[in-house]
Amino acid sequence: MNWTDTHTHLYSDSFNNDREAMIQRALAAGVTTLLLPNIDETTMADMLTLEAQFPENCFPMMGLHPVYVKENVETVLDIMRDWFSRRTFIGVGEIGLDFYWDTTFRAQQEHAFREQLLLARQYQLPVSIHSRSANAECIAGVRALQDGGLSGVFHCFSGTLEEAREIIDLGFYLGIGGVLTFKNGGLNKIVEQIGLEHLVLETDAPYLAPVPYRGKRNESAYIPLIGQQLADIKNLKIEEVAAITSSNARKIFKMH
Repeated sequence: MNWTDTHTHLYSDSFNNDREAMIQRALAAGVTTLLLPNIDETTMADMLTLEAQFPENCFPMMGLHPVYVKENVETVLDIMRDWFSRRTFIGVGEIGLDFYWDTTFRAQQEHAFREQLLLARQYQLPVSIHSRSANAECIAGVRALQDGGLSGVFHCFSGTLEEAREIIDLGFYLGIGGVLTFKNGGLNKIVEQIGLEHLVLETDAPYLAPVPYRGKRNESAYIPLIGQQLADIKNLKIEEVAAITSSNARKIFKMH
C-alpha cells in the first residue's frame, strides 16, 4: 500500500534529533509521498533542503501561514512571489485565516490570503488552506475568486457538514488527520456522510497525533492509523482507503 501525507511539516525543529530516521519510518510504513507546506520566510531553506535529500518523496509548497502574518506581510509576500517566478512548487500553502489565538493582524491575514489565492490562480496551482475559527471567511474568500481555476484542500477540516458540502461544491477536498481518531472529536459523524472521493489524508506533523499517540509528537508514519479509522467508519478495506485517498491527492496536486 502506498499512502500520501498531504500536509506535514517535516522540516520542523521538533524533528532535529531524528529527522532522517523519522522519514525512513514513514517510508517503511508505505507513506511514500510527503507534501510539505511552508510556514514563512524562515522555514524555506530547511524545507528545500529536505526536498533535495528526498526528491522522490518530499514535495514542497510555498506560502505564508496565517498565524505568522505580521506587519511586514508585503515584504514576505514579495519573497514568495519571487520564488514562484523562479521555480515550480507542488502547491501554494500553507495559506488561510486563523482568528483563534489573535486577530491583531486580521486585515493583513485577509490580504495575504487573497494575494496567495491569486498567485495560485496565476500559476494554476492547488492551495492548502488553514482555517481556524474562520471557516465562513475562508469559504467566502475562495468563492469570491473561484473562476474554475482554484483547487486544493481545506487542511485539517473541522467544520460542520454544511461547511464540508460548501467546500466540496467549490471544487475543494477535505484534509482529514489525527482528529478523526479522537473519541469526542465529532469528525467521524461528518466523515460518515462525505464520499471518500472528496477526502485526502494528512498528519500536520508534528501536531495533532492520532490515537494512541495523542498528545505526543506526530509523524508521517502514523498516516495508516488515520486510514484505518477512515476504513472502519466507511466499512471499507484499508487498501481501498489508501488507493482512493492517494489517487485524490495525485489528482489535486497534479502528480502523475
